[in-house]
Amino acid sequence: MSQTDPIAELLTRIRNAMHARYNQVEVPHSRMREAICRTLAAEGFLGGVEVAGEVPKKKLVVGLRYSGEREPVIRGIERVSRPSLRRYGGANSMPRVAHGMGVQVVTTPLGVMTDREARRKKVGGEILLRVW
Repeated sequence: MSQTDPIAELLTRIRNAMHARYNQVEVPHSRMREAICRTLAAEGFLGGVEVAGEVPKKKLVVGLRYSGEREPVIRGIERVSRPSLRRYGGANSMPRVAHGMGVQVVTTPLGVMTDREARRKKVGGEILLRVW
């Protein structure tokens, strides 16, 4: 089955697994998905990311994080730039998420990073997703 938007499919799997209170979720591997998950794990939204399997059937095992009351750490996650409508932001014009409580994941010429890192490095790029 072909996918038109693999990043949106990743976000939907994470959203559904958190709603069902799973501890981890498996998604097909790609370098972009791995970079996004590692960025979210570094920001504290995900528990961890592991690559499992061999080359034809590689997958990512994404650990999900919950609070002490078993509430998901991720309150909301949404795709910003889509294949049909790309969204870009410059280093100075990138909007903040939830008054600084959330992050945007941006793909730049220097790699996948958060909006804070992109502002600090003075580089813009495509805004992939928003998490709060």
